[in-house]
Amino acid sequence: MGAPTSPSRLVEAVEQAREAAVADAAVDMGVTVAADAVGEHLEARIEDDAVTHFFSAQHGGYRGWRWSVTLACADDESPITVSEVVLLPGPDAVTAPAWVPWHERVRPGDLGVGDLLPSPSDDPRLVPAYVASDDPAVEDLAREVGLGRRTVLSREGRDAATERWYGGEHGPGADIARSAPAHCGTCGFLLPLAGALRGAFGVCANAYSPADGEVVAVEFGCGAHSDVVYEPVSPVAVAELVYDDGVELEPAGATT
Repeated sequence: MGAPTSPSRLVEAVEQAREAAVADAAVDMGVTVAADAVGEHLEARIEDDAVTHFFSAQHGGYRGWRWSVTLACADDESPITVSEVVLLPGPDAVTAPAWVPWHERVRPGDLGVGDLLPSPSDDPRLVPAYVASDDPAVEDLAREVGLGRRTVLSREGRDAATERWYGGEHGPGADIARSAPAHCGTCGFLLPLAGALRGAFGVCANAYSPADGEVVAVEFGCGAHSDVVYEPVSPVAVAELVYDDGVELEPAGATT
């Protein structure tokens, strides 16, 4: 067997590498367009006993991609052979985004009629019932009435809900809440939640409130608060009487 091949021999075999790329392109795109699909030679990369040549891809839909052709030979006396031809994305290539599991792509509001959204087996928002709910009020109530729920909210699940509700449209930062005469915490229409969130949230039961049937923060408020008192006023604007003490009056019949 002869001496190992010189890398320079493989590096200089640019045309052989191009012909291999064109032949591979012809299989998918046809002979007439294959030559135009393989562009300029970009670089030759030495990899152990082989050399990989890169050519720019010129056909539509593959901007930034590169034809990769790997050449090798046993020694300087052996013919150069093509080990692999493949189309690879370059550093600036347009590629599909990284695959994201479906349960990470779903966002609040995506669920429609008939859709099913199972919780992941390792959902951090849920923990086994009676084991790690971290909510004494929930655990005491569950044991007392024998609730059969398999899981309950974890502390992380409650914290996430608290942050979402408090910062939402029925939280204290809403425009209607800032102009309200009082907060929901003092309203007779508030139905408090059970458990650890009882002191912070409730459900509005006022049909005339924009938050009827919704979870509201106790610091939320609107103009339909139960303590709002109607103060009747005159529907007709009455002009104030104006007295002008600067007018000088003259007796009737007086002459100047």
